[in-house]
Amino acid sequence: MKIEILNTGSELLLGSTANTHGTWMGQELAKMGLRVQRQTTVPDGVAIEEALAECISRSEAVLVTGGLGPTSDDITREAAAKALDVELMVDEGAKRSLYEFFEKRKYPMVKANLRQAEVLVGADVIPNPNGTAPGIYTPPRLSGSANCALFLLPGPPRELYPMFHAEVAPRLKALSGVETISEVSELRFVGIGESSFHEGIDEKLAEIEGLEVGYCARLGEVDLRLIGSPEAILAGRTIAESAFSDFLIGDEGFSLEEVVVRMLTEKGTTLATAESCTGGLIASRVTDVSGASAVLTHGFVTYSNEAKHQLIGVQEETLRRHGAVSEEVAREMALGAQRVSGANFAISVTGIAGPTGGTEEKPVGTVCFGIATPTGVETFLECHPRSRADFKQQSSHRALDLVRRAVRDLNS
Repeated sequence: MKIEILNTGSELLLGSTANTHGTWMGQELAKMGLRVQRQTTVPDGVAIEEALAECISRSEAVLVTGGLGPTSDDITREAAAKALDVELMVDEGAKRSLYEFFEKRKYPMVKANLRQAEVLVGADVIPNPNGTAPGIYTPPRLSGSANCALFLLPGPPRELYPMFHAEVAPRLKALSGVETISEVSELRFVGIGESSFHEGIDEKLAEIEGLEVGYCARLGEVDLRLIGSPEAILAGRTIAESAFSDFLIGDEGFSLEEVVVRMLTEKGTTLATAESCTGGLIASRVTDVSGASAVLTHGFVTYSNEAKHQLIGVQEETLRRHGAVSEEVAREMALGAQRVSGANFAISVTGIAGPTGGTEEKPVGTVCFGIATPTGVETFLECHPRSRADFKQQSSHRALDLVRRAVRDLNS
């Protein structure tokens, strides 16, 4: 079923109000086996009528949010009436509900509120127990040859969400006739790029009948989305896991830091961080997770050479001979943090975030990691030439992944 969402309101385009309706509706519709084909956001005014006409012409159902209030810029009803070429009329039931709403709260009802009782001729009024503006449903026949159902819904989530569940979802279910709902599985991988998936498993996944494949790439991680029957998803998962098991962190949507905290907790182990170029970002991400206090013992931010020496015992000779950004220093940072804190694991990072400070030998983006474990220490030299903010994010992501791998391999 071709479903579109049309969000109205200049505040959404100005950025003063976050537009969350598309995300929420997409998730709710997916539970019903339905998919949003397109989402459009338009400002208040004539753009609503133009957008409505376009949506109706190419879709089987259009969900419109906002513009049902009493003020002059609330013109969604009028725009829908013009788009469908029908009249507006006052619905007596909606009018009574308005008076009752204000009488119950002992507020005076100004005349402008009566606009909210206007509905399209031939449409159904959708009750709104949480606000004054009722929703409106026009069945497909009202759109003529377009054969498109139209739902006009209030903008505030506290009004929209209950209305969607009570009135919109049952109608969409009846209109769509969907009985078998495809399952959705999302696998999260870290430390691997989207292109690697294309080269590694795309052709194999394409051979699975009835399987829809999608990717969502972010800095340092990729989500693989599989949609289809349980059998098709299982086949896809088997291929992905066998090819990239080392990079897989789960299928429950947990962030990397949540996975790390959970793994440390399950193994009864602790972690300390020693950070230079990331300035405490690794520890901050860990402490964003509930329960982190049980596993994170210390977070050292040793930005200067003096701090590296004084707080975690990096040797001055090591700093002079190799420089702060070196595997040798990263090694001593990790071992020092482990020793001072008493934690089982310690992760260190030191690098050149830029945009200044790089050299030919150590360009901007150079970063060194150290991971101290109960059985030893490893170091890694890498280069991630990005913006300063992205460099810090990427470096913190890589550091957490090193912790994940080390904890996973403990006693394995």
